[in-house]
Amino acid sequence: MAGGTVSRTAHFVLHRAAPQVPTESPGPASSGRQALFAVHEASIGAVLPKRWAKRAVTRNGIKRQIYTVSASFEQQLPKMAHVVRLRGDFARAQFPSAWSDALKASVRAELLQLFGQARAPR
Repeated sequence: MAGGTVSRTAHFVLHRAAPQVPTESPGPASSGRQALFAVHEASIGAVLPKRWAKRAVTRNGIKRQIYTVSASFEQQLPKMAHVVRLRGDFARAQFPSAWSDALKASVRAELLQLFGQARAPR
């Protein structure tokens, strides 16, 4: 992402979007006005490729964990767009079930670490 990496763990990366520079609105109705897009809260997105989480149950469970954990850190995140990206798979030998309690706990602990490391932009 253009804003860069904020923090990373063994399986996740947190990216932050670069601030948008006001641009001219296209079209005849613009009459030289500039479009400003104000962000009033931190927004979170999730990217979970099938390459790293093959089962839909696993992807959906991880997404739920991402949104739940990010909600608890919402006040600490800057008012920008953020994306959590899965960058590696959870070993099937260690977590044979698609969404076991052990996998939930592992994902949650890693997401808490990811958001705990996130810092405000300089």
